[in-house]
Amino acid sequence: MLLVIVSGLSGSGKSVALNVLEDAAYYCVDNLPATLLDETARFLESAGYERIAVSVDARSGPALDGLPRSVETIKERGIDVRLLFLDAKNETLIKRFSETRRRHPLAGEKLTLDESIARERELLAPIGEIGHHIDTSDVAANTLRAWIRDLVEVDRSGMTLLFESFGFKQGIPLYADMVFDVRCLPNPFYDTRLRSLTGLDAQVVAFLDALPDVGRMERDIGDYIARWLPAFQRDSRAYLTVAVGCTGGQHRSVYFAEKLAQRFRADAPVLVRHRQLARGANA
Repeated sequence: MLLVIVSGLSGSGKSVALNVLEDAAYYCVDNLPATLLDETARFLESAGYERIAVSVDARSGPALDGLPRSVETIKERGIDVRLLFLDAKNETLIKRFSETRRRHPLAGEKLTLDESIARERELLAPIGEIGHHIDTSDVAANTLRAWIRDLVEVDRSGMTLLFESFGFKQGIPLYADMVFDVRCLPNPFYDTRLRSLTGLDAQVVAFLDALPDVGRMERDIGDYIARWLPAFQRDSRAYLTVAVGCTGGQHRSVYFAEKLAQRFRADAPVLVRHRQLARGANA
């Protein structure tokens, strides 16, 4: 049986994720109290369900502290458990609540919206530490849907390597396990013929392939990952997120994420994300 647990901050896209899984024929349970997770998994397993998705959020309160142990107990029975933790910047969450005019689930505790979000982060901390983080701050709903499908469909016979390109202009992805900076390399953005293209385009790839420093940087980063990959695998990680950043996340970082993914596809299940391309960023 495959059990996908969806959690995270209110307004971060949990409903979008659960809808994707429901469309993919998962048996979905929304807002399950954390204390009932193990019991629910046992019941649905005995009933013959093979793919289950459960949403657990801050309304479970202090009971969330026991969720990591429940997850381990379920895994010990041979069930494939994948915990997705959706997050977003505070300003993004505030904007989304303002646009939808919905009340925050913790507003009943007589907290302001800012205070509710802070309290929610505190309650969800035990889950955030063991889940695979997805920052939805700058991600369109359609892109999030595609990412969710990729994460639950990827072969989990080993640790999944996730290569993500990003732009330093939009901030470093704090959930990444490794972060590499390639801004010291020549920027195709300053070539007017390449400015509107991305690191996925053949012209940009040819431009960067021709630079010796690019090749050396690619080999150095790849060798570092290869050297330490066994240690992360021994640590029983489900995912290892490698983030590569350039100025705007359009050219160099995209190129590197693709090249590194190509190198490691023979060693582990691999996923690739291009954060800034998902929203049409420039530079």
